[in-house]
Amino acid sequence: MRTPLQRGTGTRRAGPSNGWSSPSVRSVFTAAFVAIVVLIAMQLSFEGQTHAVPWLALPPLVASAFLNWRWVTVVGLASLAVAFVYLWCVNEFEVVTAFGHAVDFLVVSAATAVSVAVAVVRERDDDRLRRLTQLASVVQQAILRPIDSRLGPFDIAARYVSARSGADIGGDLYEALETEYGVRIIIGDVRGKGLDAVRLSSTVLGSFRHVAFDRADQRCMVADLDQAVARNADEEDFVTAILLQERGGTLEILNCGHPPPMLVRDGAASYLEPESMAPPLGLGPTARELTVRLQPGDRIFLYTDGLAEARKDGEFFPIEDRAWSLIGHGDVGDGLASLETALRRWVGGPLADDIALLLLDYRPDQV
Repeated sequence: MRTPLQRGTGTRRAGPSNGWSSPSVRSVFTAAFVAIVVLIAMQLSFEGQTHAVPWLALPPLVASAFLNWRWVTVVGLASLAVAFVYLWCVNEFEVVTAFGHAVDFLVVSAATAVSVAVAVVRERDDDRLRRLTQLASVVQQAILRPIDSRLGPFDIAARYVSARSGADIGGDLYEALETEYGVRIIIGDVRGKGLDAVRLSSTVLGSFRHVAFDRADQRCMVADLDQAVARNADEEDFVTAILLQERGGTLEILNCGHPPPMLVRDGAASYLEPESMAPPLGLGPTARELTVRLQPGDRIFLYTDGLAEARKDGEFFPIEDRAWSLIGHGDVGDGLASLETALRRWVGGPLADDIALLLLDYRPDQV
């Protein structure tokens, strides 16, 4: 069984909780002291032509963007100490004369104080964001339950690709259930983000888990889900969705304003599009059923619009051209992992939206 949330990983910036064991902390700390040495070397090399001592305010300011306030304090005190030692030496070791350069000390001291304050605020905000991110992950895991890797005649893999590491929760949803009417699947996307989107996503999934076992006709399920969304959504909210049902080798598809599923068969990929698109849930859809006769080895790929709208330099990700090479063979879970890797490399930066992915492999001989 695969968990529904399999997020992309990335290199994290040194946070306030990082200690000396963190390579990022050591790197930034070392760079700060190298900067201090370079500034003093410049002062010694161009004596009389430049006055680099006030520039010693820069290392603690830069460090405040990466290190916690304790390490920033160390960098700031080091800058002050180096400034004093330099002025003490050039003024023939007279402490009073060295302290006479009040402006230099004032600039470096003020920069150190500001840097420590910035680090404290950033540390507090990072801790808050970390807690919110953890909460968002827990909420999404509670809503998107794990899907069995085998349901009826299908091998199934699900994957949730997060666009960012923050707590801006998306409303992508999916579910797969085995009922007396066959395997029933839904994938959808709630308009908007945040807690309202999560609430509406939870409403749709809860309703689907109920009506999937009670309604023999998928069109009745669409009507029930539409009413559930209309009762709980704001005036401008809606949910795009696809409902699928497999019975006896026949796949029945109802599309309510969602990007069409893809059929991968015999080395080629094609979209399963209805003659006319029904409105999303919450807007009174009357969906027309599309029927497809499945063959052993067929793969059905479902996704949300985060994939359909992924682009680089105005060009959309060529999923149809690359579908067979990415998801047309091998294990379904590995196929989705390969797709995510290829997508992130192709975009070359952060994704614009979260993406929910489902891949079904039709294997009736293994039932």
